[in-house]
Amino acid sequence: MGSKTLENENQGKQDCPSTGSCSAGGEPRGSHVSRDGDGCMGSNGATGDDDDDDDDDDDDDDHHDAAASLISTGPTSAGTGKKKKRKRPKKKKTFALKQSSPPRVPLDDLFPSGDYTPGELLDYGTSETTVRTKSSELRYNARRNLDDPTFLKNYRKAAEVHRQVRHWVQETVKPGQTLAEIAVGIDDGVRALLGNPGLKPGQSLQAGLGFPTGLSLNHCVAHYTPNPGQKDVVLQHQDVMKVDFGVQINGWIVDSAFTMSFDPTYDNLLAAVKDATNTGIRNAGIDVRISDVSAAIQEAMESYEVEIRGKVYPVKPVRDLCGHDIKHYHIHGEKTIPFIKNSIQTKMEEGEIFAIETFGSTGRGSTRDGQGVYGYGLSDNAPERVNLPLSSANRLYKTIKENFGTLVFCRRYLDHLGCDRYLAGLNCLVSNGILQSYEPLMDIPGSYSAQFEHTILLRESQKEVVSRGEDY
Repeated sequence: MGSKTLENENQGKQDCPSTGSCSAGGEPRGSHVSRDGDGCMGSNGATGDDDDDDDDDDDDDDHHDAAASLISTGPTSAGTGKKKKRKRPKKKKTFALKQSSPPRVPLDDLFPSGDYTPGELLDYGTSETTVRTKSSELRYNARRNLDDPTFLKNYRKAAEVHRQVRHWVQETVKPGQTLAEIAVGIDDGVRALLGNPGLKPGQSLQAGLGFPTGLSLNHCVAHYTPNPGQKDVVLQHQDVMKVDFGVQINGWIVDSAFTMSFDPTYDNLLAAVKDATNTGIRNAGIDVRISDVSAAIQEAMESYEVEIRGKVYPVKPVRDLCGHDIKHYHIHGEKTIPFIKNSIQTKMEEGEIFAIETFGSTGRGSTRDGQGVYGYGLSDNAPERVNLPLSSANRLYKTIKENFGTLVFCRRYLDHLGCDRYLAGLNCLVSNGILQSYEPLMDIPGSYSAQFEHTILLRESQKEVVSRGEDY
C-alpha cells in the first residue's frame, strides 16, 4: 500500500478382481453370486469395501482347496497340490488437498503441521556494518523479535495466503469483469484461507485484510477500491491494473502488490517497476541509509522507456509516493523510502519490517487527489469513545473500534459486517477529525502507471522477503 510523501520530506529529509482360482472339480453353479452379492466382479455391492472382498475371497479359496483334497481319488492334478497365495489387501488411495478456485480451502487444512514456507532469504551485503549505536539498541529492544517462532509462523502464513489468492487473480481475472467482482473475490479469498469470516466483533482484528483491496487502473496510480453505490467499472483489454492488498494476522501485515496488463505494449513499463522494486530489496538492509536505497531505485527505473502507440515515454518514478516501514496494526510507520534521490540520512535497523514498493508512470510522475473515497482510518489522536450529537456516528465509531482498530477500512467492509445507513455517521466522524479519509491518487489522464511491492523482515542474520513467490 503506497504511502503519501509529505512535501518537506521530498526536499531533503503464495480393479483388483476378488475371485479365487477354481479348485479341481470346478465351482458349484451360482456360488460366485453369493460371494459377490450383486454379481459384480471385484466389488462388494453398493455398500461394501474392496479390502473386505479380498479377505472374504481368500477364506473361500481356503474352503475350496480343503474340499478338493478330501474328495480327490485319482492322481493329483498339476494345480491341486500348489499352495494358494493370499492376496494382499488393496492399499487405499490418499489424496493431498489442493487449493480450490476460487480459493476457499483454509490454510490450516492445507498445512496441518503449521509449517509454512519461508520467504526468500537474502544475506546482507558486506558493506552493512554490525556495529550498533546505544540508541539503536534501545529502540531494537522495544521491537518485536523477528526470529520468534510464533511470530515467523504467523507472518509466513499470512504471506502464503497472499500468494494463493493472488495466484487465483493472475489465473482467472480477464477483461470484461467488473472491479467490484475482482475485489470481492480477493476479500472473500483472504477470509476463507484464514478461516475467519470476520463477522463477529474482534474477529477482523485477529486475522483478516490489512487494508482495502486496491485495484487502480491506468493513470490512477494508487488507492482506488470499488465501494457500494459507485458505478461499476469494467476491466478492459487495454487497461493496466495495479493489484494491492494486505493480509494480517494479529496485527502484523503482509503488504504486497503487482501489476496486470493484457496488452504486451506495456511490458516494459511493468519490467521497469519490477526491476526497481527488486533493486530496492537488494539494497535494503541493517544500517543502510534510506537515501542510498532511493538512489538505486531511481537509477534502475529510469533506465527503461516504453513505446505506446508509436510514442516513446520515459518511465518516471512517482516522486510523491514512497515505500514505508510497517508497525503493529499500522500499515504505515514513521520511516519512508522515496523513489528518487534525497538526502535522508535515516538508517534501516535490525528488527524493522519494510514494505519495499515502487511506482512508475508515463505521466508527470506525481499525483493529485481524485474523486471519491478509497478508505478511512482512525486519526492519531482518536479518543477511546465519542459522544457526538449524531447517535449513528457514536454507534458506528464503536463498530469501527471493535472491528478495525487502527487498520484502514472501506465502506465495502462495513457492508460485510451488515452495517447500513452509515454514510452520515462516517461524514460526521471525518468532519470532527476522528476519522481520516483517503482519496484515490491520480497522475494525468492518458498516462499509465505500474506498481510492485514486497514485505521484508530485517532479521538478525538475514533479510527475509516474506511475500516473495514464483510470480514476482
